[in-house]
Amino acid sequence: MRDLTEDPVEPGWRTKGGDTLPEVFRSVPVPRSSSFWRKMLAFAGPGFLVSVGYMDPGNWATDLAGGSRYGYTLLFVILLSNLIAILLQHLCVKLGVVTGRDLAQACRDHYSRPVVWVLWLLCEAAIAACDLAEIVGSAIGLQLLFGIPLFWGCAITTLDVLIVMMLQHRGFRYVEALVITLILTIGGCFLAELIFAKPDLGDIARGFLPSAAIFQDREMLFVAIGILGATVMPHNLYLHSSIVQTRNFERTEDGKAEAIRFATLDSTFALMFALFINAGILIVAAAAFHTTGHHEVAEIQDAHQLLSPVLGVGVASTLFALALLASGQNSTLTGTLAGQIVMEGFLNIRLAPWLRRLITRLIAVVPAMVVIGWWGEGKTTDLLVWSQVILSMQLSFAVVPLLIFTGEKLKMGRFVNPPWVKALAWTCAIVIIVLNLKLLVDFFAPAS
Repeated sequence: MRDLTEDPVEPGWRTKGGDTLPEVFRSVPVPRSSSFWRKMLAFAGPGFLVSVGYMDPGNWATDLAGGSRYGYTLLFVILLSNLIAILLQHLCVKLGVVTGRDLAQACRDHYSRPVVWVLWLLCEAAIAACDLAEIVGSAIGLQLLFGIPLFWGCAITTLDVLIVMMLQHRGFRYVEALVITLILTIGGCFLAELIFAKPDLGDIARGFLPSAAIFQDREMLFVAIGILGATVMPHNLYLHSSIVQTRNFERTEDGKAEAIRFATLDSTFALMFALFINAGILIVAAAAFHTTGHHEVAEIQDAHQLLSPVLGVGVASTLFALALLASGQNSTLTGTLAGQIVMEGFLNIRLAPWLRRLITRLIAVVPAMVVIGWWGEGKTTDLLVWSQVILSMQLSFAVVPLLIFTGEKLKMGRFVNPPWVKALAWTCAIVIIVLNLKLLVDFFAPAS
């Protein structure tokens, strides 16, 4: 860790920047003079960790519900959400690279203490909701593959604390390698499912076009906003602005510009892979269930049970469960890191790594086990869908500060968002806010 007493306070900030994830800060070397592909390889990794949040079990619940009920119509929402995600993650890269701060640290520096505490509590609620989806998804995967009860499956997911500690001790590249391996496992399973399902390509193409029905049907809008919340994750904005700083790039103007370029390529490629996974889940649900009259298949367990009989392929259900387990475990790994970044960034608390991660995991594990123990296993899909809607509600409180910071010239210098990026980013933020307000009005308004 560097000596902050030697660093000046940068223009636009009140305090000196501190190391984010200090145990791995600037730990991955970047070749100073090398080919494009060697530098691309050096920067590859953080984007895939971020993309995990865009294909977690919460996506499965909302995508399955959308595909089985409405066919291919909500593919447009998945595409739109993914494009918004690419833009927002690019801004996270800029913030982390240029300012040397993650989003949580920037909020702590910029806002008053009461505002910081409110933002921290909102972010912790979002992480708990996200972790809830990931834990329940992993537990369902363990149950479908090995018959382990959901209650004990949730408890087993706490082992990710030990996995992260072991891998991060050996180097951050090992964490990235495990995550990428699990992502490829998920992708391979769904590629096979798509081949088995034989969807109509014309219907898929039409599904990527916008439809007015999304705004006219209250239930469809509810699922659409759930997909938005499941795709654009608020905790990913904090995560990405931190882990991009694991690269030891040159801190010159040119070095920062190069880092932004390669890190953006990394995250864009990874998020396009996440688009394939999310679209694949919805397409499989539409082809296997909606077209065969199974319009109410929204629970992961029902989808697992019906896939093999409907598609006529015995291994289809097993591949579905394997991909779910890989998705859930992958998400718990990155969710644990995000929890550490948020707690340290907002509150400037430095705890032992194992204690930080254990606290982060228990914040989600305990509620999940209580809900399953009290209401039973039949409520798991409701938990998954509602967790994603909660995420969507919190998203504005992460997006707005990000746009303010990256749009302020005093903070960003030559890397400040140009006018067209500001206009596009604020349009995305307004769309998110309006959709959330629409959901609240429809939810509390009496049914007509």
